[in-house]
Amino acid sequence: MTSSLFLNVNGTRIAVTPERPGVSLLDVLRTELELYSARLGCGLGKCGSCTVLIDGVSVRSCLIPIDTLSPDQKILTQEGLARSGRPDPVRQAFRDDPVFECGNGSCSNGMIMEAVSLLNRNPTPSPAQIRDALETVLCRCGKLDRAIRAVRRAIPAKP
Repeated sequence: MTSSLFLNVNGTRIAVTPERPGVSLLDVLRTELELYSARLGCGLGKCGSCTVLIDGVSVRSCLIPIDTLSPDQKILTQEGLARSGRPDPVRQAFRDDPVFECGNGSCSNGMIMEAVSLLNRNPTPSPAQIRDALETVLCRCGKLDRAIRAVRRAIPAKP
């Protein structure tokens, strides 16, 4: 057993005690913190199912050793996207017109988190920029065009 580490997850400072040194952020999120939106897919950082944001940037949590993180880094999971009890606009857009049909939704977390990261950097991305961001996530059901439309709906209208 290793010593406790402090993390900033979804705006809350949390002490975690990983089972072993080098355990992944994904393992800690799921087993210790019971945050299940990030999913284990390939375990190699290729599929995107485990995507979370660290300081606003999308990362594959299966590749991040927990002991390399500092308590100052802000980790955001899909559970932390709600604002004042309301769902995040991206998440809501994916729900309003169900984007995924495959049933297992293994890509949904990655696509939502990639879209949030993109909108943090660029609040008015083009469809091509949205496609580039979302294509980094492996999607077996082939509904990328629906996901792009959902992200476009989540973009706030200009006044």
